[in-house]
Amino acid sequence: MSNLKKWKTLKSKMVLDHYWCQVRQDEIELPNGKIIDDYFVSIRPEVAMVLPITSSREIIFVRQYRHAVGEFFVELPAGNFDSTKESAEVAAMREFTEETGYITQELKQIGILYDKPSKDTNQIHLFLAENVIKVREQQLDITEEIEIILIPIESVLDKIIQGEISVAGTVAALFFGLKFINY
Repeated sequence: MSNLKKWKTLKSKMVLDHYWCQVRQDEIELPNGKIIDDYFVSIRPEVAMVLPITSSREIIFVRQYRHAVGEFFVELPAGNFDSTKESAEVAAMREFTEETGYITQELKQIGILYDKPSKDTNQIHLFLAENVIKVREQQLDITEEIEIILIPIESVLDKIIQGEISVAGTVAALFFGLKFINY
């Protein structure tokens, strides 16, 4: 049995409350009694991420620009959603189809991951989509310019090791998700 104890929140206030970014400042008491009055937490929307696999055993990735780092990244299709307005499954299918133009009849949730629980509140809901098929063109938001990349399953590990796939959520989802397919 663990002797670890949770931190105690003494006060909490929203210091930034914008549609795209919410930040809460907590005053906390640590288990050792020390008080920290400036612990900042990013209130983030939930994420629905899809690990899509074609009938020819290729994984569909999206390549897009990420402004905070100023680089292009290869990632699994994913998007934010408001869990009070739609389910993770509905959001996953919507985002996957909008970003790629593909659909599946075989979408199943395989796990929930946390990206950065030390500072962020959100979860990543991971779905496996097998036998995906292209049915239309992408339907992108004005901030999106997305390139579709298909990578054979057996090449994914090498792409991670070579740094071609380097976004933590995607890498974690791949390692987790590969257990559910005949890799």
